[in-house]
Amino acid sequence: MELVCAPWGIVSWKFPNQGLNDVRRSFDSIALDIGGIAGFHAYHVVGWRKKKRDRSYRHWIMDNPEQLRGILPNYVSVIKGKNFNIPIAYANFLPPKLGEKEDKDDFFDSMRSLLKECVAECGKAGARYVIMRPLAVGIGERDVWEAGKEYYLSLAGIAKQYGVTILLESQYRINNGGIVRGLCSDPHEAKKWVDDLNNAAGFECFGFHLDIGTCSFLGQNMRDVAVMLGSRIKAVTLRDSDGTGDTAILPFTAVSGNRPRTDWLNIIRGLREISYDGLTIMNFAGTASITSPMLKPALIKYAREIGDFFAWQIDMENMLKRYEKRVLFGAGNMCRAYMKCYGEKYPPLFTCDNNKDKWGTEFCSLQVKSPEELKNLPKDCAVLICNMYYREIESQLRDMGIENPIGFFNDEYMPSFHFERIEDMEEENEARDWGTDAERA
Repeated sequence: MELVCAPWGIVSWKFPNQGLNDVRRSFDSIALDIGGIAGFHAYHVVGWRKKKRDRSYRHWIMDNPEQLRGILPNYVSVIKGKNFNIPIAYANFLPPKLGEKEDKDDFFDSMRSLLKECVAECGKAGARYVIMRPLAVGIGERDVWEAGKEYYLSLAGIAKQYGVTILLESQYRINNGGIVRGLCSDPHEAKKWVDDLNNAAGFECFGFHLDIGTCSFLGQNMRDVAVMLGSRIKAVTLRDSDGTGDTAILPFTAVSGNRPRTDWLNIIRGLREISYDGLTIMNFAGTASITSPMLKPALIKYAREIGDFFAWQIDMENMLKRYEKRVLFGAGNMCRAYMKCYGEKYPPLFTCDNNKDKWGTEFCSLQVKSPEELKNLPKDCAVLICNMYYREIESQLRDMGIENPIGFFNDEYMPSFHFERIEDMEEENEARDWGTDAERA
């Protein structure tokens, strides 16, 4: 799984070096924000707003799509000079204020020209994917598919030419001041769009970008979304949300009453279930924008560690699939969770534990043995540590001379859970025994 850093809140396109250097200390890959770069160029370099006060400076790049050929290569060279990969880009998107039909048609024509330039420049930069929003503004609900189909298919040829996959994503809209679900927010609809576009194009050049922040504030069950879209998902953006708006907060930091605002459990469940192995984009623009420049390197490093944690959790079952033979280390709650969720599918030979009192006993239908027994394993048998002291136990095993593959199993985000943990049951039994003894006394 390739981790990608979104540049928002970190990189200033006026003075990009410091932000890019901060990102490069922790990430090998960065997303290309075409809209942000083009908008900066139009505003600061061309001075479009000063020249054309009757129009937004953002329209400059739409009216001059060929300018991307001169703008993007300069910034791409700066990014590549820092030895970044650029696997994905965000295409320019300009929300118009449409009036007459002629204005809408002119807008669509201009956007097609602009986005063709975007796809071409993305391909030249080495990007495999470009996230592209549909043009649904000013189109009735009955006509949105036909308009969207024509619009996307007009870009399919150039996408194929440059080896770029166009990614759709969930949309929301504002209705009477509130955020409601929009185009492709329903996973059945999104699945149909991607499949029908690929069928109409005659080759696979469309996929889906799953933005966790959007799903979260739209109140969707993200496991269901992930499972429904399956392999169509080529990129996932991880961002926390306050539950009320389109924000990009560092994952695990938006809480309410000691509970997360975002349903991370079902996100990981869904992505693990489909064996997701695509791009994972870390977008924490809101958190980064209010963080002091002095602290941003530490923030970016922490974001990378969170990304690595997600990759580890999502890849948990894939890790189990890699080995035909396996034993467990630990005879406690994690071992019990393993046996409940994966014991039949990936049965272990036995488990072992450092607690001598458990040796020779049976736990969850497994024999509990001494760690010394691991020295007799065939070399292709993996040892899966089912205990929170992963690094300490791994060092113990390596010091014992065990050269077998070692994996870390974790039960924080399981398909199902035991409602009672072993220590809670033991405490309850002790309390019951104490009460009985007291009565006898």
